Amino acid sequence: MQDKMIENFNEQTRKFFEPMRKLNSLMLNNMEKLSQYQMESMKRYSQMGTERLRDASEVKDADSLRDFGTRQAEMMNQLSEQMMEDAKALSEMSMEFKAEMEKLFTEQAKALGEAQQGAAAQAQGTAAKAEKSEPAKAQSSRGGSTKS
Repeated sequence: MQDKMIENFNEQTRKFFEPMRKLNSLMLNNMEKLSQYQMESMKRYSQMGTERLRDASEVKDADSLRDFGTRQAEMMNQLSEQMMEDAKALSEMSMEFKAEMEKLFTEQAKALGEAQQGAAAQAQGTAAKAEKSEPAKAQSSRGGSTKS
């Protein structure tokens, strides 16, 4: 009897914490993806900046300054394109995360609805059993007035 109660309690506890576990896992995975992407982006931008500093340190005369200016304009176009790609990638990641969250909440709402229906059906079954098991009250003919 106690084993069954403990088993039921453990099962209910697992069911109670399962949605939170899934939500935490989803959020952790998303945070990990975002952090990884941001680290890669930071590395790319740092390399671009370092290359620009190296190019700037090699300027020695007017011609090299003109070439540096030309390369600087090209680099700004590259930087602009890279930023657009990063924004697009981050937007896609957030849309994917949103879709996964909606799926998780939909699954949980469905599971909750099924659980509530099951509980209602069980309650109705218990009530029906209780009605059937109550003995019918016999009406007594004693002490009543009789008309002739």
